[in-house]
Amino acid sequence: MTLLFCSAHDDAGAWKAELKPRLPDLEVRVWPDVGDPADITYALVWKPPAGMLAGLPNLKVVLSLGAGVEPLLLDPTLPDVPLVRMVSPGLTDDMAGWVVMQVLRWQRKLDAFAEQQRAGVWKQLVHRPAAEVRVGILGLGVLGEAAARALKQLAFDVAGWSRTAKPLDGVETVHGEDGLVALAARSDLLVCLLPLTDATRGILDRKLFATLPPGAVVINAARGGHLVEADLLAALDSGHLAGASLDVFAEEPLPPGHPFWSHPKIHVTPHVAGITHPSQTADHVAESIRRHRAGRPLTNVVDRTRGY
Repeated sequence: MTLLFCSAHDDAGAWKAELKPRLPDLEVRVWPDVGDPADITYALVWKPPAGMLAGLPNLKVVLSLGAGVEPLLLDPTLPDVPLVRMVSPGLTDDMAGWVVMQVLRWQRKLDAFAEQQRAGVWKQLVHRPAAEVRVGILGLGVLGEAAARALKQLAFDVAGWSRTAKPLDGVETVHGEDGLVALAARSDLLVCLLPLTDATRGILDRKLFATLPPGAVVINAARGGHLVEADLLAALDSGHLAGASLDVFAEEPLPPGHPFWSHPKIHVTPHVAGITHPSQTADHVAESIRRHRAGRPLTNVVDRTRGY
């Protein structure tokens, strides 16, 4: 059996090296060197060219290199085979770490201390204790749950929201439209880790920002499509929001001259909150292939009607 690897953002050589000891009999080809398309049984991809997967007549499983799968679902020619999203402890830990880093950046006033260092100023600034800082997390999937638990361990006051009810031990959870308003109203920092669907596109908008307490911070590590950029800029410039940490954008790479680059209240990272490290995620890919070969049910299969 043969796997086709296709990603402009990931190291094909590293993936081949990690998969070889796990699946010695699996041939790995790297796009565009497909060879005979009929040989391909599995595809491990991130943002493949539109129509590419449809040209593989014997494709059985598509494995996403990312936790999100909306780029694949946008391809109208995507074959009707199981689509498996990336879920692994390494990716989950990476994302939770980035969220914690950004929450601590704002809670511990790191920007203010950086300014003081540049000015040669020694002045102690008092921060609010973690237990008095309310963090709201939009999305309680694997990534949202991990971020919530990591922040709870640091004593932050954490609550979470999902579209439908999802209990989480030790964390207050709400759902639905009323729950979204209630969560926003009690969030000093609002973290978005939602899947991008028709129902969540543009959820970070003027209406939601107005519900946040004055001086709140928005943190988005989900998808750029969740954020209405003009509404964020307006909320920051009005002073209602104190800042934003953004890892994902409507257009990537973020174009030169975009106002996010130079805005004094915005921190930009280039879509690195959760990295798919081959050494940490190859087990997930190998297990999916083993399950398929053995005729066992696959895990983390995307429900295309929901978009995740």
